[in-house]
Amino acid sequence: MDEMILKLFLAVLIGGLIGVEREYHTGIGLRTMMLICLGSTLFTIYSGIFAVGEGDPRRIAAAVVTGVGFLGAGMIWRYRIGVVGLTTAATVWLVAALGMGIGLGQYLMVTVATALVLIVLWAIPRLQQLARASQSHTYEVTCSADKTRHDDILNLLQSNGLQITRATMAKEGNRLKYIWAANGKPESHTATMLALLDDPDIYDFHVS
Repeated sequence: MDEMILKLFLAVLIGGLIGVEREYHTGIGLRTMMLICLGSTLFTIYSGIFAVGEGDPRRIAAAVVTGVGFLGAGMIWRYRIGVVGLTTAATVWLVAALGMGIGLGQYLMVTVATALVLIVLWAIPRLQQLARASQSHTYEVTCSADKTRHDDILNLLQSNGLQITRATMAKEGNRLKYIWAANGKPESHTATMLALLDDPDIYDFHVS
């Protein structure tokens, strides 16, 4: 009995650790994760009790997985052209698995899995941000055959913090087409594109 009570407190703790992360990023999740982990632990404990004799504990475990699947699906919703809530839904699914592991007494496995979940939720987004911190785009700008225009556009790119990695030029009639490959922050590219749009002396430009 004492170990069962310990499992319940451990379930609340594990669910709370993961729920804090979801609460920080989405504003929802702390109580939800705690309750899901606790509930999964309880059902797993019950399955062991009911399985005495000819009972099959796997039936309750399967029911937990199915029930949590419906709960997770309710957290996924479409927003504009994307889908929101997939990470939270997957976290709900994992928290239920952790709760079942606690109920089965697999403490080492639950501890390692909890650490991995927190690493995925905390560390991976930061790595993604670092990867998105610098982007490469190619600018194709068509303007009059005037050297000052070339210098003006080049200064615009560099003043916005873009680093030129490649530059080519081609003549199209009485116009010149400049192609620059530039690397920099997303906001630097945005500011550059807006400035090019506002320049009346640029006939055409394309960014890829």
